[in-house]
Formats: sequence, structure tokens, C-alpha cells
Amino acid sequence: MNKIQYVPLDEIEPERFLPILNKLSTRKHLVAHDEFDSESVKSWIDNKLNESRIDGCTVRAVELDGNLVGWCGIQSSELGFEIAIVLDDGCWGIGKVVFKSLMAWSKNYGHDLVYIHLLHTRPEYEFLRRLSQKVFLTEMLGDRFTTYELNVEDFA
Repeated sequence: MNKIQYVPLDEIEPERFLPILNKLSTRKHLVAHDEFDSESVKSWIDNKLNESRIDGCTVRAVELDGNLVGWCGIQSSELGFEIAIVLDDGCWGIGKVVFKSLMAWSKNYGHDLVYIHLLHTRPEYEFLRRLSQKVFLTEMLGDRFTTYELNVEDFA
């Protein structure tokens, strides 16, 4: 069936995020942080809901066939707007569809550019390099990232 839905975070029970957010395969490519518990995941959701209230931003849970498999969003960043996709490793195959949705949302918001920041622990992705108008290194949150600058019009 493979039906993808983007659900507001406050419509998901916070504890449902714990297995994904605390999974080692997820955490190893994100900025280092303590494992989430029932209280800290609520705080994380509140922060993402606040981010979603910023003009040009939205953060959503990703469900596949009714099962929570991650989250995605357009968020504010030091450079403008970034897109983020965090999926359970068993569902990485839907990443391209989620990416296309985020680019469509970016266009609807009127963004000219969006950025993808991948932690230095990840390899540089040739397909992202080809899609990007610029690739460069950045430092944020005490860590190094490979940053891909995408022209939203290229995805219209």
C-alpha cells in the first residue's frame, strides 16, 4: 500500500517517537544528545511545534501505512531555511518521496533556497551534490556539517 501521511506532531502520542529518536542507527547521524525519555520527548515536540509556528516553517510526523516512521520539516537555520528528514532505517526507501514533498512545500512558502545539513559522520552524497547549486562545510551546534544549498525553483 505504502501510503505516506504527514501528521502534526501534537496528534501523535509522544512516547511513539521514543523508539525512532533513541535508535542507534538514527542517533549516529544526528547531533549528540542524551536519549529521550517521556519528559524530554514532550519538550522536543514542544520545540518542534514552536518551530512550526515560524513563518515558512512546518514540522510533521511521517506515517507509512498508519505507522509512525519518523519526522520531517522545513525549519529555520542560520542560513535561512533547512529541510530535515529523520526516518527509521527500515523506511529510508521513502526518503525521496518525503524530500519531494518538502521541496513542494518550500515552493508553496515562496522560499528561493533551502539547505540540507548532514553531520560530518555521513558521507558526501553525489546525488545531493548534483541537485545542489553549492556544497560547503558549516559549523553549528558545536559540530561540523556538509551543507547542500538547493534552489527551490529547480524542483518546481
